[in-house]
Amino acid sequence: MTTSIIGYPRIGAHRELKFATEKFFRQELSEAGLQAVAAEQRKENWQKQAAAGIDFIASNDFSFYDTTLDTAFALNIIPKRYQNLAISPLEKYFAAARGHQSEVGDVKALAMKKWFNTNYHYMVPEFDDGTTIQLDLTKLLSEYREALALGITTKPVLIGPFTLLKLIRFTGQTQISDVQNELVRAYAEILSQLVTEKVEWLQLDEPALVFDLTTEDISLFKAIYADLLPQKQTVKILLQTYFGDVRDIYTDLIQLDVDGIGLDFVEGRKTAELIATHGFPTDKKLFAGVVNGKNIWRNDYQKTLDILATLPKASVVIGTSCSLQHVPYTVNAESELSQDILRHFAFAEEKLLELKDLNDIFCHGQEDSLTANQVLFAAKRYQGNRAVQSKVAALGDADFTRTPDFSERENVQKAIFQLPKLPTTTIGSFPQTADVRKNRLNFKRGEISKAEYDTFNQEKTKDWIKWQEQVGFDILVHGEFERNDMVEYFGEKLDGYIFTKNAWVQSYGTRCVKPPIVWGDIARIQSLTVEDAVYAQSLTDKTLKGMLTGPVTILNWSFPREDISLKVSTLQIALAIQEEVLDLEQNGIKIIQIDEAALREKLPLRQTDWHSEYLDWAIPAFRLVHAKVAPETQIHTHMCYSEFTDIISAIDAMDADVISFEASRSDLSILDALQANGFRTQNGPGVYDIHSPRIPSVGEIQDVIRRILTKVPVEKLWINPDCGLKTRGVAEVKASLENLVKATQGIRSEL
Repeated sequence: MTTSIIGYPRIGAHRELKFATEKFFRQELSEAGLQAVAAEQRKENWQKQAAAGIDFIASNDFSFYDTTLDTAFALNIIPKRYQNLAISPLEKYFAAARGHQSEVGDVKALAMKKWFNTNYHYMVPEFDDGTTIQLDLTKLLSEYREALALGITTKPVLIGPFTLLKLIRFTGQTQISDVQNELVRAYAEILSQLVTEKVEWLQLDEPALVFDLTTEDISLFKAIYADLLPQKQTVKILLQTYFGDVRDIYTDLIQLDVDGIGLDFVEGRKTAELIATHGFPTDKKLFAGVVNGKNIWRNDYQKTLDILATLPKASVVIGTSCSLQHVPYTVNAESELSQDILRHFAFAEEKLLELKDLNDIFCHGQEDSLTANQVLFAAKRYQGNRAVQSKVAALGDADFTRTPDFSERENVQKAIFQLPKLPTTTIGSFPQTADVRKNRLNFKRGEISKAEYDTFNQEKTKDWIKWQEQVGFDILVHGEFERNDMVEYFGEKLDGYIFTKNAWVQSYGTRCVKPPIVWGDIARIQSLTVEDAVYAQSLTDKTLKGMLTGPVTILNWSFPREDISLKVSTLQIALAIQEEVLDLEQNGIKIIQIDEAALREKLPLRQTDWHSEYLDWAIPAFRLVHAKVAPETQIHTHMCYSEFTDIISAIDAMDADVISFEASRSDLSILDALQANGFRTQNGPGVYDIHSPRIPSVGEIQDVIRRILTKVPVEKLWINPDCGLKTRGVAEVKASLENLVKATQGIRSEL
């Protein structure tokens, strides 16, 4: 058995699960109907992998929302506020994922954070003092049996106990040491039930091992597995890591009584070196992650074979570097791109075939596919844009420095804008309702003219500008009705990008994104937003924000090139966005927001690598975008759904004038970091969670503002929601924002 998959996409090749789940939310589909759609998606995934000849196929990698949340529910790590709701178990699960507001109760959702260094978001398990770990393996066992009924034997997948403990948020007095033994007993019971079920392999995912590990972390991991492994009986355990190397614990790992160890050879910079230095035991299988599970480019077989040649051939299982949930389903769904382009890509289905090819070459000497692959990589894919390359090469220190300094700009801007205390604004987008989406689709299909398309969007903008004025917002936005996505929209107007039609990947829950692909050097060839911003500003005497996406986020939310560095690609994008910033300023837009929602996404997981490998160029890339604007122009940025507390100093160094943060789902945890670091930038920690359908009351928002004011000086504080509002409904958005403004006005009166 020589090929393995860590996990597979689960939204459906045509987003079937997404659409069915959203129908369930709207009560347009029964729970039985939703379960039927889910079963069909699992069946298709398993059969696709089996047909490709994959030996180790995963089960329990499917989820209605998030596998971390699934693991928490399997272990009864469920806060009482959800358990006490008089609704079905599946509805309680969704309540934890997205909040719940009805006659049976009003609860907020669990916190949501980025999954390591990806654009996927996981639900943070919450352990309160009343939690008792109790095992419910219904989901895992039923899905294993489903596959078995299809004639497919799978390895169930579960988040390992060490990683789970590191992800859990403890809300009371309970600490890791208090639950460690209880959790080990639960995992031992899992093994016992799997023995009864005659399961041969269990995959325990332990990606937390690729962080910088402290002595305490290593002791915790060793203690957990010292207690657990003697109880594995006949079940073989694959301890799977990904997103980096395990340099801090490798020598301990290879001594464990596990049957397989999964190591990442793509992002794990030291993985090959660790094996060369310390060897790999002959009594274990080495699950070698050599096919990139995050990016969509074809695998260079010869480079991969060179890696495999250094490994113990008898022990190797060829696999992906991480779950394939981070790439789209199949290149075959892309009918609008030429074969000359598509032949360079491998989505999830094609990566299965790459594993089969590598297996045939490495294990069986069948080299036909190697020859074809070498021909592909020998051809020149892209000619290059010399003008863009020269601009990047000519950049110097002065290009990344804005003058005058922050404090002088702050005084200038306060005198110009004359804003009240606690100025109110939103993050940028308003609901993309069915008619907005239909207008865009009709235009793409050629069923309406450009003039008709623009007129519709302008009417939407006019309505929402008027509404914002009536409600009493201080700084307005135009609503972004012309934008399909905060990255794809810009990429469509930049030279160097190409776009897919069906290459969707899951971001969180039912939220899917379609990342554009960086094909070549990036250049601005037309105005991106100026016309829409100028029109919107003409509708109001209040100040309106121009809305852009920053270069780091554009790059991080794209599928990047692999033939040049991330730094160079990002600087190319930064120069293009800089041109747009200066154009907006020239056309009278006085506040420009440059979103960097994904700033942390490619931050190395090891803190020792943060500056040298990322922050030392990512932060200057943002500064490059706004370094040439006048002191009177106010630069905003926005960040969401990541842990920013440990890079607050770097964020301050972005030299923006105002920054808004996601904060409500993380219980305002960022405030302590702002205070401790003497954060100089004006800031707006989000006062309510927009990823939940519940509507916060005026009193609830006022309580949040009062809490923020204990940590943030009033002269630095802005009031805004957590994030953009494009995915929400009109009624809930208007009610929530009206409450936000009323709450702010009330606090102003108190002040």
